[in-house]
Amino acid sequence: MNIKPLADNVVIKATEAEETTKSGIVLTSAAKEKPQIAEVIAVGPGGIVDGKETVMTVKVGDKVVAAKYSGTEIKIDGEEYTILRQADILAIVE
Repeated sequence: MNIKPLADNVVIKATEAEETTKSGIVLTSAAKEKPQIAEVIAVGPGGIVDGKETVMTVKVGDKVVAAKYSGTEIKIDGEEYTILRQADILAIVE
């Protein structure tokens, strides 16, 4: 199944959360923090959003930092994705 976001929406897939702390303590799944770095899977076309011209600055394959707890989480074909607005992306990791 393919995901095609609309307007200024972006589909991202989170990277794996850390399994251990720097000091070597193994974390349980409940103690892991939601990862903020993700890979862009699909990008909407942009255009006029809320009366303003929106140009998409992220592209498929970019590693980005997303705001915590932003977007809508979905599960497709056993994979978890998040759909969020481009404005919820804080930075591109280079």
